[in-house]
Amino acid sequence: MSIENFGYQQQLKRGLSLTDLVIYGMIFMIPIAPFGVYGWVHADAQGMVPLAYFIGMIAMLFTALSYAQMSKAFPIAGSVYSYAQRGVHEHLGFIAGWVLLLDYLLIPPLLYIFSALALHHFFPAIPKLGWMLIFLVSATLVNLRGVTFTARVNKAFLIGELIVLALFLGLGFEALYSGMGHGKLTLQPLYDPANFDLNLVMTAVSVAVLSFLGFDAISTLAEEVKGDPSRQVGRAALISLFLMGGIFILQTWLATDLAAGLEFDSLDTAFYEIAAAAGGNWLGTLTAIATALAWGVAVSIVSQAAVSRLLFSMSRDGKLPKALSLIHERYRTPHVSLYLVAALSLIIGVVFLDAPDVLTTLVNFGALTGFCILHVSVISHYRIRQRSHRLLAHLAFPLIGLLIIGYVLISMSTYAKVLGLAWIAIGMVYLAILIKRGKGVHLVSEI
Repeated sequence: MSIENFGYQQQLKRGLSLTDLVIYGMIFMIPIAPFGVYGWVHADAQGMVPLAYFIGMIAMLFTALSYAQMSKAFPIAGSVYSYAQRGVHEHLGFIAGWVLLLDYLLIPPLLYIFSALALHHFFPAIPKLGWMLIFLVSATLVNLRGVTFTARVNKAFLIGELIVLALFLGLGFEALYSGMGHGKLTLQPLYDPANFDLNLVMTAVSVAVLSFLGFDAISTLAEEVKGDPSRQVGRAALISLFLMGGIFILQTWLATDLAAGLEFDSLDTAFYEIAAAAGGNWLGTLTAIATALAWGVAVSIVSQAAVSRLLFSMSRDGKLPKALSLIHERYRTPHVSLYLVAALSLIIGVVFLDAPDVLTTLVNFGALTGFCILHVSVISHYRIRQRSHRLLAHLAFPLIGLLIIGYVLISMSTYAKVLGLAWIAIGMVYLAILIKRGKGVHLVSEI
């Protein structure tokens, strides 16, 4: 099904394979993501870190299944914005796009800040703002060159991250079976009956599940996929989710057995302390720098790509200024949207350079709200409109996903919910202005 069936013209370059999509999702989720949050998950889960990641993967599975279903029905850019717009109602689609903007727009500056803080610690001669500018310019230039060039850079970063991970796993297993920690892999990190507390584990899951955020952004590249995007997008989301889930569980399982008997200096540096104890100070430093670069460059590249495609999709539907849908003649990329994302990232990064926790809460609220709308879209489009008899795929699975994500969303701090709802309120005011100007009903015909 071509995008012409939905009233659009093919403007973006179709240059991505299934492998490229999987790599994109893996880069966004970061193979070494647990390095940075391990200490916090360890504290909340009473040491059962791999269990928290396993539960998080299962929770995200239902969301991935819903993405697979909606990408079959609507293989176009825009992700949940397009799915809710066409699967439920155009106005809900706008709200979905609006909350996704909260997620996608804030991820780049948030990552720039975290990476700048980490590298400034190792290289204090370069100010935090200087590191942030290096990351921002690098990510923007890569994205401007086009989706094919971006895919090649993604592969290079993925290889680098996997090499660092392989070094930790190799040296870690050697240290473990040489007597460090428990002296071998045990089942205690997966289930420790003496310390198991469901509430504490679920608190840890709410942190661990953030490492899985990113596979959803694959859907924003639907119009740049070679072959049949209605099949490739869903398959890529599921493949990347399971691959990353396995990688997360393996590295945290090893780290937890290695950590037996260790006392961390800081929850922020817990993983790096484990790496240093297992392989030497150089390995601890390497894992810390690799984490900073993964956040600051690799993920920033893919997150900029995702938000620029969302802006492009909403712009061509008349929901945002038309200039954001302009395509670069040579590279076939939404360059105006990319410039806007870079400018906003710089402004937001400067404002919140010393308060990244505020950005984190807003990113989480936007992502989880978007997931809830996604599950509603599956039920509305397939079960209610098309009278589908596939009760598992089109009713049970999205309902389970909705309940899980809704529970995590409701459990967020009051501060996060107030800020998130305020953003939605602003979006509703903007939508009312669009409707008053005659731009509230702009859904093109579809087959």
